[in-house]
Amino acid sequence: MTDQISKLFTRADGTYLCARWERPIVPVVFGVDEATLPIIKGAIEAVVTLAGHQMAETDPELGTNLMFFFFSDWDELLDVPDLDRLIPDLTPLVARLKSADALQYRAFRFEENGAIKANFVFLRMAGALADLPADTLALGQAVQSILLWSDTAFDDQSPLALLDGNAVLRPEIANVIRAAYDPVMPSVAQDSTHALRLAARIDLAK
Repeated sequence: MTDQISKLFTRADGTYLCARWERPIVPVVFGVDEATLPIIKGAIEAVVTLAGHQMAETDPELGTNLMFFFFSDWDELLDVPDLDRLIPDLTPLVARLKSADALQYRAFRFEENGAIKANFVFLRMAGALADLPADTLALGQAVQSILLWSDTAFDDQSPLALLDGNAVLRPEIANVIRAAYDPVMPSVAQDSTHALRLAARIDLAK
């Protein structure tokens, strides 16, 4: 189990890094219709509740700290007012994402101690993303926003599974999220022994 957990937080360059939120999460969603909005916010709330963390109406410093942007073309981001203040070097970033034909991008911001302070999620609704049901897409993005996972964590297997035709969080991923938010665990870890501690918390909870 420890090796599997370690892979979730070991980046492509071999470094280990896990970070969680300390401040309550305040989400806002742009670019979806009124019917889709509660689906996305419901998925976020479900994952936050699973973690034993909190949500709030506003962040005293940032206003909102988890922003979702849905759009059809990366160039649309260049027209969003003041987005270049939130995302440094926005123009070259958009150029790189277009060149890579990317469908999604997440930009995390961190507290002084390395805990997650904010997350900006950009989703280009094309290809495989456009084919996903709204609840599946929302749940997957909520999971990937609750912790700082490895950049390769879900390359081989999605954090979700199908149960009776509905997308659900894989139990082993749910266990890792709960363990990572256990009060005895650190908000930030850069040593792979952290995976051992996560495995121990999961065993203890069984």
